[in-house]
Amino acid sequence: MDAPVVAVANGIGEVERKVQKSYWEEHSKSLTVESMMLDSRAADLDKEERPEILSLLPSYKGKSVLELGAGIGRFTGDLAKEAGHVLALDFIESVIKKNESINGHHKNITFMCADVTSPNLKIEDNSFDLIFSNWLLMYLSDEEVEKLVGKMVKWLKVGGHIFFRESCFHQSGDSKRKVNPTHYREPRFYTKVFKEGHSYDKNGDSFELSLVTYKCIGAYVKNKKNQNQICWLWEKVKSTEDKDFQRFLDNVQYKTNGILRYERIFGEGYVSTGGVETTKEFVDMLDLKPGQKVLDVGCGIGGGDFYMAENYDVHVLGIDLSVNMVSFAMERAIGRKCSVEFEVADCTTKDYPENSFDVIYSRDTILHIQDKPALFRSFFKWLKPGGKVLISDYCKNPGKPSEEFAAYIKQRGYDLHDVKAYGKMLEGAGFHDVIAEDRTEQFLSVLRRELAEVEKNKDAFVADFTQEDYDDIVNGWNAKLKRSSAGEQRWGLFIATK
Repeated sequence: MDAPVVAVANGIGEVERKVQKSYWEEHSKSLTVESMMLDSRAADLDKEERPEILSLLPSYKGKSVLELGAGIGRFTGDLAKEAGHVLALDFIESVIKKNESINGHHKNITFMCADVTSPNLKIEDNSFDLIFSNWLLMYLSDEEVEKLVGKMVKWLKVGGHIFFRESCFHQSGDSKRKVNPTHYREPRFYTKVFKEGHSYDKNGDSFELSLVTYKCIGAYVKNKKNQNQICWLWEKVKSTEDKDFQRFLDNVQYKTNGILRYERIFGEGYVSTGGVETTKEFVDMLDLKPGQKVLDVGCGIGGGDFYMAENYDVHVLGIDLSVNMVSFAMERAIGRKCSVEFEVADCTTKDYPENSFDVIYSRDTILHIQDKPALFRSFFKWLKPGGKVLISDYCKNPGKPSEEFAAYIKQRGYDLHDVKAYGKMLEGAGFHDVIAEDRTEQFLSVLRRELAEVEKNKDAFVADFTQEDYDDIVNGWNAKLKRSSAGEQRWGLFIATK
């Protein structure tokens, strides 16, 4: 692994720093990519993951880059090809000297042996457009990570980005280690610490970090069926800038407790109507073949993705705008050894190359999207010829909704259409053989079964959650039953081919 920059601290921190320094002096003797990545397959992994990681970075052409834990320069040279200037730091002298011997011909790199968390390190505020680290924070204590994040926010220009990648949950590399002082944290820790990172300028204005993306490294999913290599990209923004819909999802509709409540109703791994039962039925319609690529838009906590990957041997990319959903999905992936990767992404701004996927799958998600025709045109572009899209979604009756239903739609921020109009939008995007089925009777049947189940197990539900949670679920399901029985709220199933 690219060697980290670490701090010299007092007391317990000083002991940990000695352990970390000893660890990296031990693993830096040969100064090879295998010793830095702590993996016998490092050369092959590097060929795939390095371009992938570089592709995730925002444009840094002509800009200033700070690389922390630069190691022997696996990324330093690539960064220097585009950047105006790169400051490459590492705390092991032999390692940074090796980096300089490899990449010193790039005259826009400054090499420095330094502790990034040391109070003696002087870096000007607002001096970098991009701060990049690959395997660094896992070698710092929790307190050191928190302090470093505070410094990084200051070092970064407004509108600048921080990219970092860490091993979470467990070890990946197969190198033998006498001791292993690495902190294999849950990704929630990093997300929380960076969300809380703030800085103030001389005018007293507050700045914070806004999450751009958060995802598994695909090369590790593909080669090791391993979702524990996770990266984040953050942007420094003024604190008053609103992150609106994503914030609504994570703080209102899909709070951690809310997700777990939904999962209790829909079944383990699921947060959409019918859980595994409707998943099996709908996925069976897709005629999936081993090796195909599936994009799941609004993947939730990953149940459908695991089902497809494990039963059909396909590779699934699950995207969701909710950070909480994706965090759960990543946690549930550990130990499953299936080809599923997850990413926090907005499907309305995300782009993929033409002909990227064999199937696009989406369950009860697109109701959140206002410009469905634009999204369906993107789906059409992303699918391979002959590829299929399968969507289940909330719909409405043709005509004007009642005041009560209109208020519900507005409160939720939904954009609902009747089943026929929904199908026409898919045709308008270029799809053919469009199937647009009204599945409201099935929806009602599922709702009744789910409601009966939660009422039967009320005591257990209230014990794990609260009476208020129970009442919210029961009232919510009864309201859906009322709206759907009256014919106002509909449920549609849509299948279309490119």
